[in-house]
Amino acid sequence: MSRRRIGFWYRFAAVICKPPLAVLIKRDWRGMEHIPADGGFITAVNHNSHVDPFAYAHYQYNTGRVPRFLAKSGLFKKGFVGAAMRGTGQIPVYRESTDALSAFRAAIEAVEKGECVAFYPEGTLTRDPDGWPMTAKTGAARVALQTKCPVVPVAQWGVNELLPPYAKKPHLFPRKTHHVLAGPPVDLSRFYDREMTADVLREATEVIMAAVTRQLEEIRGEKAPAVPYDPRRERIEQRRRTRAQSAPAAQSAEAKVQDTVPAPAAEATPTVTEGGSGK
Repeated sequence: MSRRRIGFWYRFAAVICKPPLAVLIKRDWRGMEHIPADGGFITAVNHNSHVDPFAYAHYQYNTGRVPRFLAKSGLFKKGFVGAAMRGTGQIPVYRESTDALSAFRAAIEAVEKGECVAFYPEGTLTRDPDGWPMTAKTGAARVALQTKCPVVPVAQWGVNELLPPYAKKPHLFPRKTHHVLAGPPVDLSRFYDREMTADVLREATEVIMAAVTRQLEEIRGEKAPAVPYDPRRERIEQRRRTRAQSAPAAQSAEAKVQDTVPAPAAEATPTVTEGGSGK
């Protein structure tokens, strides 16, 4: 099977989601020619708003190649939402559990069946202050190297202005434009004959994310930072800064305590007589 049958649930989701999306956002969608017409493949997409999975799904739905997203397992347990997630064939991700690898096995199986699996390699909304892609997890690279399937880099921008990352209140006016640009598949062939070590996966992931970032640079018309934002490095640096700030305070507090303690009284020196006894 080269194409996933759209089916009832995807069509039903489209009927519900497309009208409000069409009202809320304008579209600047490019690069659809890079979405393979047949066969299994991966799209690697940047993530900068809670709205962008719906907007991006709309983009790819219009190509005729509906995506299967990797999504948090909790979403599959929530009534109608869970039914829609299961019905549209989305892939649950069980974090920090014995089922954590099942998502990758399902992704590999879907690609081998000729379907599309959409990855958000960052794993969460970007924390880069300016919205650029940050360092990514290696799941997309692992599936790509295992299956040797095409990896299409996709950048999107605009719905983050409608609903910024981690914001709760949307900015509806003026009407925002959803920019999407898909690029040609990333060439990962140099990794195919190498052992799939952690270093190889990280290197392949960096190649994928560099391609996604180039697409976003073209959309935004500006250069991304030379070094992607790394949340783990930032946490380490924040702890270092906290320790550095707390050290002078601790030293000052210790000095104040010492200032309040009276100095010990000097011991009296005994008087010694000629006979040698002290009085």
